[in-house]
Amino acid sequence: MSSTTSSAAQSTLAMPWISAIVWPCMMTVPLLLGLASSPFAYNKIFPESWYTYNAEDRDSRPKPLGLCLGLIAVAVGQLLCLFVFFFFKYGYLSAGKEPLSIQTKGARPYEFLEGLITHLSQPEGFILLGGYLSGTWMFKLMPASYYSFEGGIEWHKVFLCLVIQDGIQYLMHVMEHAVSPTFYQFSHKPHHRFTNPRLFDAFNGSLLDTFCMILIPLYSTANLVHCNVWTYMAFGSSYANWLTLIHSEYAFPWDRIFHRLGFGTPADHHVHHAFFKYNYGHLFMWFDMLGGTYKNPEEFSPKAFNEGV
Repeated sequence: MSSTTSSAAQSTLAMPWISAIVWPCMMTVPLLLGLASSPFAYNKIFPESWYTYNAEDRDSRPKPLGLCLGLIAVAVGQLLCLFVFFFFKYGYLSAGKEPLSIQTKGARPYEFLEGLITHLSQPEGFILLGGYLSGTWMFKLMPASYYSFEGGIEWHKVFLCLVIQDGIQYLMHVMEHAVSPTFYQFSHKPHHRFTNPRLFDAFNGSLLDTFCMILIPLYSTANLVHCNVWTYMAFGSSYANWLTLIHSEYAFPWDRIFHRLGFGTPADHHVHHAFFKYNYGHLFMWFDMLGGTYKNPEEFSPKAFNEGV
């Protein structure tokens, strides 16, 4: 093999990894505004009166700046995530080739614009979540630490929030499947009509499903892990975007690493959508492994799933 051919092959293998930029992109707002050394640090941009707040004072009201920045953090992270996915899906990062689909039947055909509009217009997704975030913030329902702008992102607490959130969500997910056929029909079944999901199906379900499986775990996690506003933003954005990514119809280049760590991948989640009774976890497969409900996607290849996903 000539050096030119070898270099081209290496470039083709490396290019899909550019999509990994999606992970730091999720943290854009808290990284830019929360770092003291950043030229865009919050205290260099906003007046102090916009963010100082004594959470112990019953008569004072929370300042909306933290809430607005939090919503912007999730929105910016989501848009950058979808921007990267566009280039990944259409082969711009893989020499024009379509990425490897999770299921052997192939990815569902659709127009990207249609998927984007459907995704962003889901009331049970962003509208209900936005209402939850606004209500809990402005009505002082969050622990006092969440209103603090002091310090930057506490990474260990971001990870702890993700694990606890997913653990509680795992329990709620199992409950939705098991509590009763009627409850399942009105809560989670609307999301399970997608047996071969695409990335844009992530928040397409029902209001009851979002309340049980996302909002209850979110509020429980907030009261178990007390952190500052930047950590809350980093957690919220990474959670929303990771939840989106695991619904992808394609395998990502980092999935093999995630499998070894027990982190959730699109293939893991496709197992749940295709067979219903396995892989109830989302971000981590640890709870399924402990509960005896985990199935490795390799067990379904090559008949139902492609090899190497």
